[in-house]
Amino acid sequence: MAMREIRTVGDPVLRTPCDPITTVDDRVRSLVEDLLETVDHDGRAGLAANQIGVSLRAFSWNIDDEIGYVLNPVIVELSQDEYQDGDEGCLSVPGLWYPTTRAWYARVVGTDLDGKEVVVEGTELMARCLQHEVDHLDGMLYLDRLERSVRKKAMRAVREQL
Repeated sequence: MAMREIRTVGDPVLRTPCDPITTVDDRVRSLVEDLLETVDHDGRAGLAANQIGVSLRAFSWNIDDEIGYVLNPVIVELSQDEYQDGDEGCLSVPGLWYPTTRAWYARVVGTDLDGKEVVVEGTELMARCLQHEVDHLDGMLYLDRLERSVRKKAMRAVREQL
């Protein structure tokens, strides 16, 4: 296991949709170990594989003292009538937090290292995390979801950090 360096905005791996995991081999097992170790720190809610430079569909989470992972996650349900619009941040966009609208509830289905189905669901922070991490795997950053005027301000702040 290894604590991995977080890739930050500007790195092309963050804008590239991740490939599905078709075979669970030692590389994937090592990836999961690294995702779990790297997310296991205060202030870290979730971590997608591409955030540590691996373009495979996997992420880990660290919410309410529960740490876990999912391979090939797919969002299968979002609340349609309840939303949250609190500030959101990202390890790949360090130090910047902006109001981001997300569904209040989310459910993701994927698999574990043994190929067994994994269902992860939750409200509030867990729902935000699930949506945020699946976005990463699709090559999106939360900045892409900001309202136009807020996104303009956010992109200016990102450019100032580079």
